[in-house]
Order: sequence, then structure tokens, then C-alpha cells
Amino acid sequence: MTGAVALTGRRSERDALERFADAVRGGQSRVLVVRGEPGVGKTVLLDYLAGGATRSGCEVHRATGVQTEMELAFAGLHQLCAPMLGRAEHLPVPQRDALRTAFGLAAGPPPDRFLVGLAALSLLSEVAAERPLICLVDDEQWLDQASAQALGFVARRLAADPVGLVFAAREPGPELAGLPELEVGGLRESDARTLLDSALAGPLDDRIRDQIVAETQGNPLALLELPRGLSPAELAGGFGLPGAQPSTTPLSERIAESFGRQLAALPRGPPSRCGTRRVSGRSWSGKSSWPGASARSTSCRSIWSRSPSTMRGAVTLRVPPP
Repeated sequence: MTGAVALTGRRSERDALERFADAVRGGQSRVLVVRGEPGVGKTVLLDYLAGGATRSGCEVHRATGVQTEMELAFAGLHQLCAPMLGRAEHLPVPQRDALRTAFGLAAGPPPDRFLVGLAALSLLSEVAAERPLICLVDDEQWLDQASAQALGFVARRLAADPVGLVFAAREPGPELAGLPELEVGGLRESDARTLLDSALAGPLDDRIRDQIVAETQGNPLALLELPRGLSPAELAGGFGLPGAQPSTTPLSERIAESFGRQLAALPRGPPSRCGTRRVSGRSWSGKSSWPGASARSTSCRSIWSRSPSTMRGAVTLRVPPP
């Protein structure tokens, strides 16, 4: 399987995902939980799997847990299953009715969660009857409880259908306990150096490079984001060279600070027209008519796209109202 997503290193992880996709294409069911710290590259690995699976003839559907929807029952399950609901008419009536009620397509009391889980399982089997199906669920730790329970239920009951179900999570919930896992850690030192070099605007002293690789522990997002926009002198001062104090700030917070520096450097509109907008979903709109708004919006999308999971719900921007 050849993925279009550019990856530095990750040979063992790519091999595992390719074996996963090969098994599904061969008519087997597979479940995998990809776990790792923020910024370690879980989403990029899902992108790699999705690209290769699509080109090889699999049907791929995705969902992403969102913090602001954690209190909305079945929101995550709906996100995953909505594109497949045309097949719901083939489900047993009790299952179909439970799923339609859960998704707000029919009136009724809260549905039996067992029936919703069975309906989701049956729906995936119906879709996979036409061609192999791979479902990807990112940020599982932010799924609403009802969806997490339903998808955990499905994961334990996939049988002979060509269905693959992959979850990515920082810390998987109890609903996924005991399922096969792929632990994603930092990059190997040689791969980390290569990735760091790709993010630098100029040459860097080997001692500074080694210190950055050591402090980031090979975390790909940290390697790409922490040096961004900093001069060699600033890099030297911030990564514990002689005379500098090692940072005690958690890596995830340092990445967020890097995003903040980049956002602060973007063009701003007239102060009287600025508003505050919280980034809490998968996309960024940022539309406005003031001069420079288009460049700012494009830059915001670029920063957001590099790590929506890390930025989501954590960054408040001062931007002009639409």
C-alpha cells in the first residue's frame, strides 16, 4: 500500500497499518487502537492508512471526537455513520428504529443502547457487503460516552465481514480495553534530525540540534513547531545550552505557545472591529472584509491544519467579526 501522505520514518507503524489494510481487503475483520501523546503523529498515520486504503478499493469513513460535543449522546456515532444511512433500510426493524431515534430522524423515547450498538454493527456489515470498509475514529478520548460505548461494542463483535475499525487516542477509554494496540512513540534520532532539518530556515549547530531532539523526545509536532519563527540565537537560548535553563514547561504547552506566537504575528484588523472567536471545531472560517483579512484567514487555516487536535478548544483568537 502506497500512501500519499509524506511520513518521515515510521516504517514499523506503516508496516502494521499496511498489514491491517491487507487483511481487510482479504475479507477479514480487524480492530486497532493507535495510542500516543499529543503531536506524536496519530492523525498523520490515519491519513496514511486512509489514502492507501481508498486507492486500493476500500470504502473509508472517518469521525473525530470533539470536546464541545462530549455531552451530546451519539454525536460521534452519527458523524461516522451519517454517510452510510442509505443502507439503514436493510436493517432489522428494531435496530433501524433505534438508530433513527438516536440520530434524531424519528421521534421516540431514548433508544435502547444495545439495539443502537447492534444497528451500528449491522450497518457496517451492510456497507462491507459491497466492498471492504475501513472506519477511522480520531481523538477517541473526546467521543461522547454513548458513541464510545456503541463503537466499543461494535469493535468486539466484528466477525467475518471485511470491516476494519481504527481508533486513535491519547489515552483510550475503558470502552476499548483489551483491544489490539499500536503504541506510537517519538521518532528515532536519525528520523527526528531529518524532520527537524526540514523545519529550519538555515543551518543549526549540531549541539543545538541534539538538544532539541532530546528535549522533544522525537515528538514530530514539537520538532516542526517549536523552532518555527525562531532565530538560531533564540533556539540556542530556549533549548538548554550552556547558560540556559532547561524548560520545565510540558511539551504540549510549549507547542501551544509556538502556535500562539505564529497567530500573534498575523495581520490584525482595526481594533474597533475585532471580536473574540474560540476555536472549537474541525474547521476555521475567519471570513472578513477588512484589508489583510484574506491573508490572515489563509494563515490561520494553515496553522490549524497542521494540528487541529492540539489547537482545538485551546486557542482564543482576536479576529474581525464576519
